Amino acid sequence: MDTEELIKKADLQKIANEGAKIYSQIKIKYEPKENGKFLAINIDTKNAYLANTSAEAVELARQKHPKKVFYVVKIGFDVAETMARLFSGK
Repeated sequence: MDTEELIKKADLQKIANEGAKIYSQIKIKYEPKENGKFLAINIDTKNAYLANTSAEAVELARQKHPKKVFYVVKIGFDVAETMARLFSGK
């Protein structure tokens, strides 16, 4: 199954909701010293994978869980700000 199929089959709203909850519980471990880096979070295991870019974080997570879609967050930025940057290309 390729990435596109995984995303189509995933419950993105559930991943977003659960991922945000998990991040709010663990962000104290990462903020402020890791601000600007990215976490990819597996909402089922609650494992978080830290990297300098979102692509690197997802790649680390995918090595452990190849058939999952992950919640990705930029550390130290609120979700709305992160999403706005992703969609605006900034």
